[in-house]
Amino acid sequence: MQPEDQRDHMPRYTVIPRTLVFLTRDNQVLLLHGAASKRLWAGKYNGLGGHIERGESPYQAALREVQEEAGLAVQQLSLRAAVHITLPEPPGVMLFVFVGEAPTGEPRPSLEGTPTWVTRKALYNLPLVEDLPQLLPHVLEGGEAPVFAHYHFTSEGLCITFD
Repeated sequence: MQPEDQRDHMPRYTVIPRTLVFLTRDNQVLLLHGAASKRLWAGKYNGLGGHIERGESPYQAALREVQEEAGLAVQQLSLRAAVHITLPEPPGVMLFVFVGEAPTGEPRPSLEGTPTWVTRKALYNLPLVEDLPQLLPHVLEGGEAPVFAHYHFTSEGLCITFD
């Protein structure tokens, strides 16, 4: 198949691909405490992750983002969720959520924020990014197969559904 065969000349809905990674160690989860200077989620706790660059697979991007944001070289990640986020105006976002065991060594801060180990018991007492209270149980305690979710926005705010 040629590249031009992949395009449809009709206007189509498009998405921006992103990754989100949660590393675990014993009963702890590594979250990124967003830097005060961040445009999105300043001061909030989220997983590690970001945009998928041209030529990267979601898996390669997830490994790169962990290295960039926490200075950790992860050996193995498992895809735990695919989340389609429909924004009020296109494009939307396709989020690939991974979980993995943290390597030895301690994470280091980056411009994005400070990686912080949080016990599973304390997770929900933090100022988490809005979707994490619903997403985390699916990815941290879910089965081996990935879950599929859709986020969209209504006048009441973020609406999340899981398949």
